[in-house]
Amino acid sequence: MTTTQNLLVELFVEELPPKALKKLGESFAGTLAASLKASGLAGTDAVVTPFASPRRLAVHVTGVAAQAADKAVQQKLMPVAVALTADGQPTPALLKKLAAVGADASVVPSLKRLPDGKAEALFLDSVVTGATLAEGLQKALDEALARLPIPKVMTYQLADGWSSVNFVRPAHGLVALHGDDIVPIATLGLTAGRTTTGHRFEAAHPTVTLRHADTYAEQLATEGAVIAGFDARRAEIVRQLTAAAAKEGLKPIDDDALLDEVTALVERPNVLTCQFEAEFLAVPQECLILTMKANQKYFPLLDATARLTHKFLIVSNISPADPSAVVQGNERVVRPRLADAKFFFDQDRKKTLASRVEGLSKVVYHGKLGTQGERAERVRAIGHAIVQQLSMATLPFTVDAEDHFKVLDSKVQQAALLAKTDLLTDMVGEFPELQGIMGGYYARHEGLRDGVAIAIEDHYKPRFAGDALPRNHTGTVVALADKLETLVGLFGIGQLPTGDKDPFALRRHALGVIRILVENNLPLDLNELIGAALPAFGERITDPSTPLRAFFADRLSVSLREQGYSAQEVDAVLALAPSRLGDIPRRLAAVRAFSALPEAASLAAANKRIGNILKKAEGTVEAKVDPALLQDAAEQALAAALQSVQPQADTLFEQGEYAASLQALAALKAPVDAFFDDVMVNADDPALRANRLGLLKTLHGAMNRVADLSRLAS
Repeated sequence: MTTTQNLLVELFVEELPPKALKKLGESFAGTLAASLKASGLAGTDAVVTPFASPRRLAVHVTGVAAQAADKAVQQKLMPVAVALTADGQPTPALLKKLAAVGADASVVPSLKRLPDGKAEALFLDSVVTGATLAEGLQKALDEALARLPIPKVMTYQLADGWSSVNFVRPAHGLVALHGDDIVPIATLGLTAGRTTTGHRFEAAHPTVTLRHADTYAEQLATEGAVIAGFDARRAEIVRQLTAAAAKEGLKPIDDDALLDEVTALVERPNVLTCQFEAEFLAVPQECLILTMKANQKYFPLLDATARLTHKFLIVSNISPADPSAVVQGNERVVRPRLADAKFFFDQDRKKTLASRVEGLSKVVYHGKLGTQGERAERVRAIGHAIVQQLSMATLPFTVDAEDHFKVLDSKVQQAALLAKTDLLTDMVGEFPELQGIMGGYYARHEGLRDGVAIAIEDHYKPRFAGDALPRNHTGTVVALADKLETLVGLFGIGQLPTGDKDPFALRRHALGVIRILVENNLPLDLNELIGAALPAFGERITDPSTPLRAFFADRLSVSLREQGYSAQEVDAVLALAPSRLGDIPRRLAAVRAFSALPEAASLAAANKRIGNILKKAEGTVEAKVDPALLQDAAEQALAAALQSVQPQADTLFEQGEYAASLQALAALKAPVDAFFDDVMVNADDPALRANRLGLLKTLHGAMNRVADLSRLAS
């Protein structure tokens, strides 16, 4: 009989929560296997295969030993001064400690004296017998169940009618096979065996008796009509969805979360094609798609232009010879849902968005920040301030010929006033995910300017990482104003995110502001935007500018590193706290190009040295140089080189040619190196010292306009 075989553990339960199943399966398998490896029962190279279906959590682990190898351990007992008397005899304290660890005075001669900090201590060498598989697996199972990310625990009685246990769902079976041998473990009132249960309706036999740990997946599939692996079942659903859609010349909607949830609802998937009345397509497709996905777990089918069709796919858990009853049943179930959506849409269009504005004053936004109506007015005020800043920007901001700033402001005011009114519609009341989207539909139905309708629809954008930005100027301004209102308001009343808690999604709002400013290269100053938002709140808040600027800087740093920029590059650019975020990509590109120059390392190191010298200088150092006080040839050469290079670098900087501006500074390497080799900055003569510090201050300013180059020094 071999001592190393593959292991299979399965816990059979009632239907698990579908949205949690994938994580439950991964956690169960991962924790159990990790515990076996930690106890020496499984090797670090053991292959761990998780299984998770609606009614089971299981794991297969390769190369598991019947008993772990014995392990030599060295245990610290106590300091020598406490353990032994002056003549080397064991003290009562040592004897008591030895008894506690299962030894006696006979081991004293074999104890080791080893350094322990500043003193010596006694150590006991011993051999710990390796755990048996039954012991180690019981511990591993207990740990795996204790650490499951259970969304909600339930209490239920065991078969004896007296005992009760807590678990995510009632458990009815436990399997533990080491090869073809049962491992005697127990949990939740169950003892391990080799019998499990297949599909409720389609299994060839009510129970499946497992022959071996390695036959689990195959026997469940052939005898139990169950695809036990989550990933295998998901792949089979994708295959069937793709094939069924292709048969209709269509494409199923792409939704990983829906796919995971449906995978957690079926044990043997069977994809069927259904349809609804084409008249429902008059309802916005977002409404129909959402109701089919959220309420029914169906997969809507799209045509080649990504428009919704009247056909959809369902994933059934049964495969009858005649599926017509299943198809008709699902078509019958979805019809009232679609009828409700059509009713909501028709009813909502009987009232204009403008007529709903007054109702916003009755909807509380936040106890300290007032109603949605007050919020809409603040967004309007902030939007107006943003348009003013755009109109006065030194850098060009192009608008359409007919969309001059006066017209843009008019559109912004209208869109900001109406943006939240769809919160009062029946459709958004039923499907909050459609806020903004429905406002855009209703605005177009009323014949509002298309720019305003698009802005209402887009003002929540970007809603998540990778989401599209607002599509027009009006939407861009309203989206900025809306996010700034949220951030300034909540920071102003002290509602800051903490740790992983961010109930108002302020991190997402900040990232949205950053993306809008950066990706649109808007000529707007972040600090001025924050300042322009403050007056809209009156006396409701305290000025949150300082913590909010730090919050933006942190979000920006994280975002840039996620885009592939190095920590040094990001640190160098953000050290200057640039408030024109649209500049940052060009600054980063310039820093990266500069770093590739052969002169970069030397100049960065010199810049760091200059910064340290200036910090230690007494009093205020002015960036002024008196040519008459330039005595040494090296300082004269540096001043001349700086006088030659600085105007060119400054001109390029003002033109936004940041890479060229930094490259122009490369000519300073030789004179800078010579200066530090030959010139004593802290001369005894105060005037000479001040002049040399002034030269370094001028150099420091010239070198650090694009980024703090000292941050590039290794």
